[in-house]
Amino acid sequence: MQRLLVWCAVAFALALLLLRLFVFVHHARPSRKSGTVLIRSVPSPWTDRFSDGTPDFLRLTDPADRAAFRQWFALIADYQAIRPSSQVPAEITDCAGLLRYAYREALKRHDDTWFRLSSIEVLALPGEIRAWHYPDTPLGAQLFRVKPGPLEPADGSNGAFAQFADAKTLVELNAHFVSRDVHEAEPGDLLFYRQFGQSSPWHSMIVVQTGPQARVVYHTGPEHGKPGELRRVLLSELLQHPQPQWRPLPQNPNFLGVYRWNILRGNS
Repeated sequence: MQRLLVWCAVAFALALLLLRLFVFVHHARPSRKSGTVLIRSVPSPWTDRFSDGTPDFLRLTDPADRAAFRQWFALIADYQAIRPSSQVPAEITDCAGLLRYAYREALKRHDDTWFRLSSIEVLALPGEIRAWHYPDTPLGAQLFRVKPGPLEPADGSNGAFAQFADAKTLVELNAHFVSRDVHEAEPGDLLFYRQFGQSSPWHSMIVVQTGPQARVVYHTGPEHGKPGELRRVLLSELLQHPQPQWRPLPQNPNFLGVYRWNILRGNS
């Protein structure tokens, strides 16, 4: 009986040791989902070939990834403008909120769970981004650069990147100028404005379609103490806006131009 108790104690200790070893090995290995390695630590080297503050390891260097991001970003933004206002995500309260939401959701893995949680319906699925997915990104959930200045390795832990960024920060630190000719915009590009004299002067719109039926979507932001609304407007209508300061024309000093996300710079 005494020997049996000793053997049981030894077997139990070995089982605990094997369990700890399994847990250690499991967490030490890179996680994989659908063949994609999920980066758990900040990679190196910290290079920035465009000197725009965005690390190169965040850029979508594969043209297929860039095309997929554009399609998802435009699709998700466009969908918010056609769904009932009661179903629009609560975080979308202004133009920057729409940009952040569509950007983050475009970078997620679009599986059955995503469609169930987002309630988004699509006729044809865009391709999937293969480089990385939110929130398993090289910088975790901190997608947006919020600290001006050159890129430094310390930016991975000093608050240079965050989950929140206002419209001004998005245009200045997370996107780059393309043109003042709105016809050079591609789906997923951004139109930025600065309306002087307003309490919230920075505004943005998303180009969701180009060509003969070119279209933009945007959120008006709060107006006169009331919640704003999402709008879906043809570019031809916007160019004839009754208020000249909203026309995306080169001669309009309030129109800053067409901008593009820094992660789309790729290898070009």
